[in-house]
Parts: sequence; structure tokens; C-alpha cells
Amino acid sequence: MKMGNRVCAATCCKLLKHGGSTNAFTTSEHTNYFFDVNSDCFEEALDRFAQFFVKPLMSADATSREIKAVDSENQKNLLSDAWRMKQLQKHISAERHPYHKFSTGNWDTLEVKPKEKGLDTRQELIKFYKEHYSANLMHLVVYTKDSLDKIQSLVENKFQEVQNTDRSNFHIPGQPCTSEHVQILVKTVPIKQGHKLRFIWPITPSIHNYKEGPCRYLDHLIGHEGEGSLFYILKTLGWATSLSAGEEDRTLEFSFFKVVIDLTDAGQEHMQDIVGLLFKYISLLQETGVCQWIFDEVLSAICETLFHYQDKIRPIDYVVYVLSNMQIYPPEDCLVGSSLPSKFSPDLILKVLDKLAPDNVRIFWESKNFEGHTDMVEPWYGTSYSIEKITVSMIQQWMQSAPNEHLHLPASNVFIPTDLSLKEVQEKAKFPVLLRKSSYSTLWYKPDTMFSTPKAYVKIDFNCPFATISPEADVLTDIFTRLLMDYLNEYAYYAQVAGLYYGINHTDSGFQVVVIGYNHKLRNLLETVVDKIANFQVKPGRFLVIKEMVTKECQNFKFQQPYQQAMYYCSLILQDNTWPCMDRLEVIPHLEADDLAKFVPMLLSRAFLECYIAGNIEPKEAESMIVHIEDIFHSGPRPICQPLFPSQYLTNRVIKLDKGMSYFYPAKGLNPSDENSAIVHYIQVHRDDFLPNVKLQLFALIAKQQAFHQLRTVEQLGYITVLMQSNYSGIRGAQFIIQSTAKGPGHIDSRIEEFLKMFESKLYAMSEDEFKSNVTELIDTKLEKHKNLWEESGFYWREINDGTLKFDRREAEVSALKKLTQKELTDFFNEHIKVGAPQKKTLSVRVYGGQRTSEYEEKNEPNQPNQVKIDDIFKFRKSQPLYGSFKGCHGHVKL
Repeated sequence: MKMGNRVCAATCCKLLKHGGSTNAFTTSEHTNYFFDVNSDCFEEALDRFAQFFVKPLMSADATSREIKAVDSENQKNLLSDAWRMKQLQKHISAERHPYHKFSTGNWDTLEVKPKEKGLDTRQELIKFYKEHYSANLMHLVVYTKDSLDKIQSLVENKFQEVQNTDRSNFHIPGQPCTSEHVQILVKTVPIKQGHKLRFIWPITPSIHNYKEGPCRYLDHLIGHEGEGSLFYILKTLGWATSLSAGEEDRTLEFSFFKVVIDLTDAGQEHMQDIVGLLFKYISLLQETGVCQWIFDEVLSAICETLFHYQDKIRPIDYVVYVLSNMQIYPPEDCLVGSSLPSKFSPDLILKVLDKLAPDNVRIFWESKNFEGHTDMVEPWYGTSYSIEKITVSMIQQWMQSAPNEHLHLPASNVFIPTDLSLKEVQEKAKFPVLLRKSSYSTLWYKPDTMFSTPKAYVKIDFNCPFATISPEADVLTDIFTRLLMDYLNEYAYYAQVAGLYYGINHTDSGFQVVVIGYNHKLRNLLETVVDKIANFQVKPGRFLVIKEMVTKECQNFKFQQPYQQAMYYCSLILQDNTWPCMDRLEVIPHLEADDLAKFVPMLLSRAFLECYIAGNIEPKEAESMIVHIEDIFHSGPRPICQPLFPSQYLTNRVIKLDKGMSYFYPAKGLNPSDENSAIVHYIQVHRDDFLPNVKLQLFALIAKQQAFHQLRTVEQLGYITVLMQSNYSGIRGAQFIIQSTAKGPGHIDSRIEEFLKMFESKLYAMSEDEFKSNVTELIDTKLEKHKNLWEESGFYWREINDGTLKFDRREAEVSALKKLTQKELTDFFNEHIKVGAPQKKTLSVRVYGGQRTSEYEEKNEPNQPNQVKIDDIFKFRKSQPLYGSFKGCHGHVKL
């Protein structure tokens, strides 16, 4: 149960003003409160944080606002299959057990029903606090650069008044699933297109045996994707597109082992065979016994390497991780948790394996095919379902009739790194350097000078002009990249298990190959991926499976949250040469395997490779990787690829909105059942440049906490309320994103403008000290070091991908901030952000939920001289000028 107003609004605002944030979450057994803030404000923030536990305000007004926020969050989740299926699993359990209950709350449970019973929710909160918030049940993690002695002194001083009423830990009694809740087949209707099988077994929580790791051993094998695995067989048969396995919903008293399989249409017709194959694999594990070599290889060697070379994460994430561990593990294992299984115990593994039996299983089968064929409704989300009993003998029959495929254990993992040494690089480059350039590629290189880990980051962007020429080309490129991942899966899965990850991703300009992780075997994986691209062949059966996946994803676009739809429309309006999802959906049915076979040679016939290699790799090694790739694609009498013509270099062009104009695009929500409406209120400002950048950033920093407080906390417009900066290929701006059931998009748009008027007066009244404090905070944020290689590489890749190439951006912007005056910020606001400013350029994308249909039809005409309604996105795009592209000018970089 979350406590009323969590942390008081004043504290939230104070933290946001000083580079901080705060939040809380509740699991089955614990509530976790956390915050972060700039170091110079830490002591004051810690004092405010402590006071919440000493004497929380929980005012009537704040309690009422929080109830509305909880209800808004619940409204957001009502049409989410993840939330719906989780609650359905809870619903089909013992009513007496807490697991059975509705776990998130809404207006009815927190306001209406308490009043019907004569209860005051605020008084119940205070009562709950007094009964359960006792110091002997609490844990605290403090992460700061101060000495341990000072931290201890701070904690003792700030938290000494937290009451200790010597309470006992709350324990959830008994098991949530009795005999009537197992050996069942639950057929249920999801919101989205697709079919899914979930197998759930109640088990003894493995947390009590975290050093033995019984569930880690089993989820490694049941969830494996290499040759001979359950997923490999299901994929080969064309029945499944993904499989995951592992322990979930874990508490100290009960837990579940789950296997989740995404089915194809063909797999939906073979449910019994799939059930049979799963239990055949479980039977195989029982027959072969527990293998020490698997435990030693995966749960010992790989886990130990992953732990010792884990990447640094954000402090706020680290304190949450450690605090969660403190509630479960003894003090000596709080930092390690269950990361290092070290005790091989076949008996414990077999004990869990024995629970994965036909007489203990709950099967949830999700499909739109069951619409109209169910007889029950889950009360909180309205999920339709029906229940059938299944017997052990039925599952045994399915095992016998299942295909006689060769299921077997995985092979030894050849990708486990054995050379973890660090390379010596002579030139410690602070920023990426252009190591190599040819008519076929550019190679940016950045050695690891910060993190000292045996890891590397390789990204190769294939810029292919033919990938973007039509919706058909766009879809075929997408299917091509997915098929490549599909073909490589059983081989590359071993690499992922060993900490070496890869991806082949469809992009706006072609496709991208990414390989990240331990550098020792990285080149082996990269060369295999490149070889698969160069020698691509279409397998008709797999083409049909991937085509089905792409089709369902496009069909399911309408079930995205309304704010996501609004962001999509905003991007579609602003970004030139992009194809809408509906065009993709229209062309997919007409595409066949032969079309892809003809298209791929054309796709690859002209390409330019933009490459970035960073980490524990020497310059010569990085260069030889790219030379090898060029040789594969560009050498020989009939090369696969030719260089691009100057006219073919792809650009990132963004629509330029007219100064002084306010555009709006109204759209009905694509799912009539979704009552949420949403708006993206976008303000286009300038083309990337250091000085205007920092002015915009400073505005966003100062305004975001005030916007959140006014629009979400005070006006209660919606749970999702965000003010953030935007960057479309180097074109900078700001955008408000709000989703609401309480108000329609037109009203929300007017409230955003009212907020900006309110903010204007506060900006004018800002003291010089407050201005300097905000500047200092922004500087501190920019000077914060990258946490790991992936974060650093992501920052530099954005510069390469956008074509801006300002690798010293942070230093240059800090320099600009130090010279910035308060008048310059005010002038910037008056010119670009202020309501009615003659230079201001605004776009409002309004998505109307199901309950706002009449508003959509009645109130969508311009009501001001400078207001323009966009009726047709593509006519509008063609009518507008474009910003110049930072990217696409061949030769814009020099060695």
C-alpha cells in the first residue's frame, strides 16, 4: 500500500529544482521509497526525506489528489494485456488469500467504497502508518561521496525520531492456489491480436536457496533457444515466435515458475502438441538428471564473470537494488543477492523440477479466437475468460501424440570469454576520432579511457537508399532484418547467455548491426552476422511466420496508449520521408517470399556504412573489422554493394513550421474502447546550436517541475503529464505530453497555455540567486560522467547519426551556460515560448478518446487568426519548407 501523498509536493518540487527525482513502488511484501539529488543539496534533501517517515503530512487535500492520481494510472492500464492477464491470474486463486486481491487501487476502492462503509481514507492511511511503519521493519541505503563516518552521523541525526513500535514482519499466510486452482486450462480474450500460452506452476520460493539457484538452472534450460531446445523445435515447426521461462511473483511464502510462449496462427491450432512437447522436455530433464557441467558453466562461470564485470548504473537504481536485497538477504549478501550461485545441489533442483508436473499446472491460453466463447468476466479489468479442468491423463496423451522431435540439452558454450585482459592503447582519445574513411564507409573509433572493462561496442549503420523508396520497400527491409535475427538465433543465443549481445535493426535509412559485450569473442559473432547478410537466402516458411508477426504488430498499433498515438502523429507530421503504419498494413498482404528474394539484392546494391567502434579494442583491430566487411560486400568482379552516388546520400529533413503560427491536428483514438484522450503540445524552436540549446534546456529545467505540479498535482489533468525537450534530427524544441480521462484535448491545450502565462510571471519575478542556482544545476547535470560504455557510446552515436558531430557538446554547452545572463533567458522565452510571441511555432496533436467523440466532431475548427488545422498530414508536409539536414553531405567529415 502506498502512503497517501508519498512524499509531500513541496519536497518533490525542491528535489526537481536541484537535479533530483523521487518515486515509490509497492511489491507484494514491501514498499520502497527513493530519491536522488545533486550532491550539494543532499543533506537538506535527506532531512526532508526522513521527516516523511517521522511525521508525514498526509493532508486531506494531498490524499484526495493522490487517490485521483492512482485512479488515473489505473485508467491508463485498463486496456493493457499485461495488467489484465496478471490480475486474471490473481483472480483465479483462493479468495481468502491476499494474492487474490486487486493490487493497484482506483477511485471506487479508495474513495467510493470506504465512504459507503463510513471510513475516511485519510484516517485509514494514518492508521496504516502507525501500525506498520516501525523502525525495526525498515531498511535504509544512502549513496553519496561523503565519508562513511559522516554518512553514519547524518543518518543517526536525521532518522533517530522514526518510531520503533517493535512490529513483526507481515507474512502472507499459506499458498494462493489450492487444488481447485491447478490442473486448469483458462481460455481468455486479449485486447491485442496474437496468441499466447502461459504455463504457471506454484513452487516453493527459490529465494530460500539463492546460493544453489535451482530456478536459475531450470529457466536456463527450459528457456534455452539453441539447437535441440524446446523453442528451437517449436520455431522449426512454425508454431512459436518467442519463449521465456523463469520464476515470477516471488515472495518469501509463495512463488510461481512460468513458461510463456508466443504462438503463430499455426501454433494456435497445435496447442495440445505444444503442451505435450513442453512436458516432454521437462521429462527429458528428469531422465537425464541434473548436470554439474551446466551448473559450473552457466551458474558459476558465466554468472561470476557477469557480476565482476557488471556495468555501473545510476545511483538511484543502485540504492533501490541494494535496498530490495536488504529486505531478503543476510547483510553479507546484500550487495551480491542471488547473482552468484555457488552451491551445486541436484536435490534442490530436482525438487523444483518435480513441481513442474501436469498435476500442478495452470495453463492460460490467450487468443482473440475465443471471443464469444467464454462465460466469465474478471471484475477489475473486464477480461473475458472460461475455465476447463485438465487431467494428468489428458496431458500424458498430448505428450504421446506430440511430434517425435529430437529434444536435447544444449551444447557447451563456445562464447564464454576467457581473455578478459585490458588492451593498451597509446593515444587516449577523449572524443571519437575518424579512424578510417573510404567511398564505402566511415569508421569512428573511441578507445575505453574511463571504464576499464573487457568490453566493446560495435555499431554499423547500413545506409541503403532503396530501403526508403516506398511502403513496400520499408516493410521488406523490416522483414529482412527480422529474418536475419531468426536465422542466427540458435547460434547467437549462446553468445547472449555469455554476455555478448547483438541486434540487426530496421532503421529509417536501412538497417543497423549492433554487437556489444565482452570483446574476446565479439569478432567471431560479428563476422558470422555479416556473412549471413551477404549470403542471405529467403526461407519461404520462415518468411510467412515473420510476415504474420509484422502484420499483427501493425494491427495492434491501434491499441497503443493515446499519448503514444499522439507522439506518433507528431513525428509523422514533422519528419520528411516517413511512411505511415496504415500504408505498411495495406501493402503487407500482397508481399510474398519471391518479392523479398528480388528486393534484397537491390537493397544491398548501393550502400554506405557508417561505423562506430569503442571500448577494449585496439585501433588496428577496429580498422581490420571494417576492412573485412568492405571486402565481403565490395570486392570481386561482381560485388554485392556499390558506393553511393552523391545524389543518394540520405538526409534527415524536418518540417519547418511557420513563425507566429499555431497548427493543430485532431484525430480520433484508434481504439474506440479506450476512454483516455491525449495531447502533444509541441513548440519548435531552433536548429542545433550551443547557445540556444542551453537556453531551451534551462527553460525546460525550470518549467518542468512547475508544469508537473500545476497540471498534474493541482489540476489533476492526468497521470501522464510531462514537459520535456525534443530533438528531431538536430531540430530542437519542447513538448508537453498529457493523457487524461478527466478532460478533453482542447481543454488540456488551453490549460497548457494558461500554465505558460503563469510561468511567464514567475520567470520575470525570478531572483538572480535562483537563476544562478538553476544554471549551476544544469551545469552539474552536464558534467556528470557517463556511467558505462553503453551510455557513452549512445551519446556519441547520436552525434554521428544526426550528423551534428559535436562530440565536445557537453563542454561547449557548459561554457555557454557560464556566460548566459538572466535577460538572455527571458528574451529567449519571450521570442520562442511565450503565448502569442510573434516568432513562436506550435503544433498540437490531439487524440480524442472514446468518450470524447462528440467533442472531436464539434470543436475542431480554428478559432484564432494564426491557428491552422491540419486535415491531411502528407499534403501539409509537402506544403512546408524543410530545415537543412546535418546528415547526408558526403565529405562533411575529414581525416
